[in-house]
Amino acid sequence: MRARLERLAGHRLTNDGVIVITAQRHRTRERNRVDALERLLALIREAALPPPPKRRATRPTLGSRTRRLDGKTQRGDTKRLRGRPDAD
Repeated sequence: MRARLERLAGHRLTNDGVIVITAQRHRTRERNRVDALERLLALIREAALPPPPKRRATRPTLGSRTRRLDGKTQRGDTKRLRGRPDAD
């Protein structure tokens, strides 16, 4: 969990391993402290969640590959027809 927390902290983590959260949303110091504490707790809760399952790589279906290539062919034909007419 600590490794996930450090990864989630990102640029807020110092070289000493301290998480620095700045809070300047509110006018008073007390409300900013409460806000910073809530954000720290939210970060810790997110790190405590189990990691999502790994993505299993899949191959595109034959239909999706055919549709993609048909679209590319149509686009290429459109671009080819934009040129000057052949002087035959």
